[in-house]
Amino acid sequence: MAESEYIHKSHNVSVLIYHFVCPAKYRRVVFDDDVDSVLKESCQEIEKRYDIRFLEIGTDKDHVHFLIQSVPKISATQIIRTIKSITAKEVFIRCPGVKKKLSASM
Repeated sequence: MAESEYIHKSHNVSVLIYHFVCPAKYRRVVFDDDVDSVLKESCQEIEKRYDIRFLEIGTDKDHVHFLIQSVPKISATQIIRTIKSITAKEVFIRCPGVKKKLSASM
């Protein structure tokens, strides 16, 4: 992942960094090595399409941490909505066992 630096746009310079923690549904244990690699690959694709830079991505068994740098024109809500929707779709497609774990009864 990239190192934090100033983002230069036409009318401003910014250093805006967010730390998001996203637990899995019902705190289920779903983040293994396969899911971790799919998640990181998806985040690299997000970086190419949006003004979002991932400084750090860390997973535990039931949650993921994102350290993200972005520009002020994108709200925190928009950032996390974009990340969660794109990564969830990719994880469900490439790791079908995750969807089964999340939909199984407690």
